[in-house]
Amino acid sequence: MSTTTEISETTLLRFATAGSVDDGKSTLVGRLLHDSKSVLVDQLEAVERASASRGQDAPDLALLTDGLRAEREQGITIDVAYRYFATPRRRFILADTPGHVQYTRNMVTGASTAELTVILVDARNGVVEQTRRHAAIAALLRVPHVVLAVNKMDLVDYQESVFAAIAEEFTAYALELGVPEITAIPISALAGDNVVDPSANMDWYGGPTFLEHLETVPVSHDLSHCHARLPVQYVIRPQTAEHPDYRGYAGQIAAGSFHVGEAVTVLPSGRASRIAGIDLLGEPVDVAWTTQSVTLLLEDDIDISRGDLIVPSKDAPATTQDIEATVCHVADQALTVGHRVLLKHGTRTVKAIVKDIPSRLTLDDLSLHPHPGQLAANDIGRVKIRTAEPLPVDSYADSRRTGSFILIDPSDGTTLTAGMVGESFASPEPVKDEAEDDGWDF
Repeated sequence: MSTTTEISETTLLRFATAGSVDDGKSTLVGRLLHDSKSVLVDQLEAVERASASRGQDAPDLALLTDGLRAEREQGITIDVAYRYFATPRRRFILADTPGHVQYTRNMVTGASTAELTVILVDARNGVVEQTRRHAAIAALLRVPHVVLAVNKMDLVDYQESVFAAIAEEFTAYALELGVPEITAIPISALAGDNVVDPSANMDWYGGPTFLEHLETVPVSHDLSHCHARLPVQYVIRPQTAEHPDYRGYAGQIAAGSFHVGEAVTVLPSGRASRIAGIDLLGEPVDVAWTTQSVTLLLEDDIDISRGDLIVPSKDAPATTQDIEATVCHVADQALTVGHRVLLKHGTRTVKAIVKDIPSRLTLDDLSLHPHPGQLAANDIGRVKIRTAEPLPVDSYADSRRTGSFILIDPSDGTTLTAGMVGESFASPEPVKDEAEDDGWDF
């Protein structure tokens, strides 16, 4: 592989921040942007004016990300704030997500496309319930890299023992969830320790600064070996004098690559054809790959509509009406057995019913509470769903795009639940169901 290709594959990192309220996420992001010189002069001046009007001597860097008026008034992050910045070594797309338990749904949104998640912990409080919830969501979403940023080290006199105890507790918990890689970094976002520049107050720490880790963590965007999938977004039929017979199937390639001449199958119908041409930005190409928005032309005139999935014939997923998945319930309204919902998978939306909720995850000890009957807001659990029409679903472990779905309230369009098909993280031992104890001892 050429050097040019290697650089192009690692120049962009998508990462998300998470943590409990007041752990300092917005301050960390503000410090990162400020110290890496990624803030425009007029932005910094606006923050300085806003801070001065509050009577603060120094600029409140959290204001660089907390843009909503309610966020500034309450001092908390409510919505996901996306920031784009770059250093000479890498480009970044950052999702700054809320820490309050009420806005856990926003953390799911921000981390769903992330290659790295930063989980902040207040050094004074250590690992709390919301820390465990965010670790579980990161594991559930199969985020490849997790950074534990132990913040506010200045408030515990930069003690190594405090950092080591928190890092040990969190790492043990995250490893049990199946998180593949954990990096712990002691920081002070307010003072700037170990954010961009090494800290003179923690000479006992020999690891990378926060920014250095972001710049060097290995990230591969090579998805050419993934199952090729194209959810059809739109059928293009100009029916003009110039293009009287043109019929193209447009969408964004979710994974893998497609080649002219390749045998493909359209799901859920199962009809087969070959790719006659690929249009990319109005120009014909021989091959297209993940994230490119393209139009496929097929040799045969077959019935295809929005919501269908085009896949290689030799690598087609099975279609099913029975889906078992791990979900994070994000709505205030509980999800119950028998709940009638809409299930959105890729570009297809079908009617569905919740047939069973086999278990709910207990965050404290990672045990599984059997048959809870419902999932409340922010609960994580297993569900079995029956759809009105067959769907071509992949395992989430194989494809984060075509292995995920959302459940929608058919009455008002509210998003109820985010789901991941197939096995979740490492399964802990379930809690014994006392109702199943009939007194017989074998």
